[in-house]
Amino acid sequence: MAATSSKAPVKTRARGALYGLAIGDALGMPTQMLSRAEITERWGGLLRGFEPAPPGHPIAAGMPAGAVTDDTEQAVLLGRLLVRGDGAVDPRELAAALVSWEHDMAERGSLDLLGPSTKRAVAAVLAGTPPEEAGASGDTNGAAMRIAPVGIAVGPNPATRSYLPTLVDHVVAASRVTHNTGIALAGAAAVAAAVSAGISGAGIAGATTLAIDAARIAADRGHWVAGADVAARIEWATGLIAGRTQAQAAELIYTLVGTSLATQESVPAAFAVLAAVPGDPWHACLLAASLGGDCDTIAAMAGAIAGACHGVTAFPPEAIAVIDAQGLELAALADDLYALRSRPSQ
Repeated sequence: MAATSSKAPVKTRARGALYGLAIGDALGMPTQMLSRAEITERWGGLLRGFEPAPPGHPIAAGMPAGAVTDDTEQAVLLGRLLVRGDGAVDPRELAAALVSWEHDMAERGSLDLLGPSTKRAVAAVLAGTPPEEAGASGDTNGAAMRIAPVGIAVGPNPATRSYLPTLVDHVVAASRVTHNTGIALAGAAAVAAAVSAGISGAGIAGATTLAIDAARIAADRGHWVAGADVAARIEWATGLIAGRTQAQAAELIYTLVGTSLATQESVPAAFAVLAAVPGDPWHACLLAASLGGDCDTIAAMAGAIAGACHGVTAFPPEAIAVIDAQGLELAALADDLYALRSRPSQ
């Protein structure tokens, strides 16, 4: 099923990043914030496809099979702002867009609203706090979950020896209003760099190497908060999974790497999933969605990276159709984001 990254057309890989994000998110929608024991009892050790949220789910109750959550909707929001701003994002515009999005979600009766860091920062901006200060304590994974559009829009510049500092600059600009801490920025930079590398033709291993380098650079940006080093934990987590079966990998990720909203757990968890299933984006998303904890976000990040590395055709056509039925227009958005990357000045 999975296509080799070097053979996937570039536009196919750009689309793969957004569709992979949405597919992973939708697979993890019914399992998010459940324990691995609860998931295993209801669905077995590994999901087989899209499922509706079970009755009484703490966040997603009533959501149908294949529905996406805030991970996809906020990524689409950020992507559209990038396109509208010709590659730049105004922090106040992003804050206002997030407020409008949450209001719309609340009117629809959704409980899947802004995460803790984003909600706190957006309220601060609207109260007059400068954007560069609003996200000073934001260390959860909200920036990493929605950052894939930056990875699509920013690629290597032939005139620049290393483009990672430039990529990190774009990540910071798109994230600081809500997540202006070294930990959150490192996680977001890792995901963006892996997506960017995949679109440029890298496989999972190469994308992971670039992600670690980007996380090291971004760790020195923003405000310091206590927490484990994201780059070191990605490197450790992927090594931990080497040679393991998928079942063994799932247990190790859940018990040792961690699957909470903490950036230093969920981002390494996504890369560990990819290390366990490097050649098949669909099964990587299924594994991530079966972990427990914040598994819709982990699956969304893993799906975005795997989709960038392998291309959209690596996912089952029926899964693409499920996402297309939601009217997100991901193919057009991916093409517009890739056009930013393709500019001569980029």
